[in-house]
Amino acid sequence: MTSPELLAQYGLDGMPVAVALVCLFGIVMARSHLTYWAGRGVERGARLEGERRHRPGWWQRVVDRTGRLAATPSARRGVALVHRWGWIAVTLAYVTVGIQTAVFAGAGMLRMPYLRFTLASVPGAVMWAIIWGTVGIGAVWGALSLAAGSPWGVAALAVVALAVVRAVMIGRRRRTEPRLTTPASGTTLREPATAPEHR
Repeated sequence: MTSPELLAQYGLDGMPVAVALVCLFGIVMARSHLTYWAGRGVERGARLEGERRHRPGWWQRVVDRTGRLAATPSARRGVALVHRWGWIAVTLAYVTVGIQTAVFAGAGMLRMPYLRFTLASVPGAVMWAIIWGTVGIGAVWGALSLAAGSPWGVAALAVVALAVVRAVMIGRRRRTEPRLTTPASGTTLREPATAPEHR
């Protein structure tokens, strides 16, 4: 598929690529900044909730719901990344998949100064717009064309996807398993997985 055909698929035919990239830049900046401000709202709501407990019922439900969302493993991972890496985590989050929202909300929950967040967002948003405006969309359409043209192509894509998912799951499991060290040899052994206790 050529670039003009690709732009036509999105209703952007006749529009210069630079204009499409500027549109993508604006979209991702709006999304990341709204997520940042939502994180700031969660932090402020939690702080105010601790100070004043007598609020309307709808407010209590909003605070409870956002508190549950902020306690998810993904949100905790985003906060930890921002806490450890600061503005660099914000910039690099744009070129990742799966942690963008957590990092942007984490920056808000940690009350990263807005100017710092904005300055970190600009290069990340530029990278995101260029990647998805050029290579990303081409790769998606290429994969779809391959899959539509050959059942073996579909099978190969499925095998690769399953292998990636399996590798990620095994890696996560290994990182979360506790390790035991034998005092005599100093070697590290993995503790066997046990079933959680039910109370």
